[in-house]
Amino acid sequence: MNRMSLTHAAALLLSAVMALGLALPAGAQGTAALDASAQRAYGKLVAQVPTARELGKTAVAVLVFPKITKAGFVIGGQYGEGVLLRSGKPAGYYSTAGASYGLQAGAQQFGYAMFFMHEQALSALTEMDGFEVGVGPSVVVVDQGMGKSATSITTKDDIYAFIFSQKGLMAGVGLQGNKITKLAK
Repeated sequence: MNRMSLTHAAALLLSAVMALGLALPAGAQGTAALDASAQRAYGKLVAQVPTARELGKTAVAVLVFPKITKAGFVIGGQYGEGVLLRSGKPAGYYSTAGASYGLQAGAQQFGYAMFFMHEQALSALTEMDGFEVGVGPSVVVVDQGMGKSATSITTKDDIYAFIFSQKGLMAGVGLQGNKITKLAK
């Protein structure tokens, strides 16, 4: 890529980020604001997705990341903070971060919720120094089709993840390789 097209692409990416109002995290969000945001996101998810509502009834805990910011131009990254909910109450605070390399350009925001179906799967998150999605307990990302047809009878995996509220100009959202780390809040 020549210097002019590289400069043009960087300016385009910056414009996309500014147009969407996306900002990379400047600091840790306060727990009250994060709790409220996570509760709103979770409430909206279970109200709109019947499978999420059913999983929420039997999950031992739900980890909700209400807003993750992802941006990249060849090299990309994403970051967000979330709340672990047990019986609907905050039980811990976590960050998720990931990096990627390859054909990519753009910025977006999204959220995701992870439904931990067994104590053993949850202990992989709470008792380790970090939890990498794709290493350890099985994580199934529920797409819209499965979200409409899955039932508690067909849900036998450790963790189910739902991606929601996608906004932005970047193709694809993945969780594989994201590292989840406990925050000291």
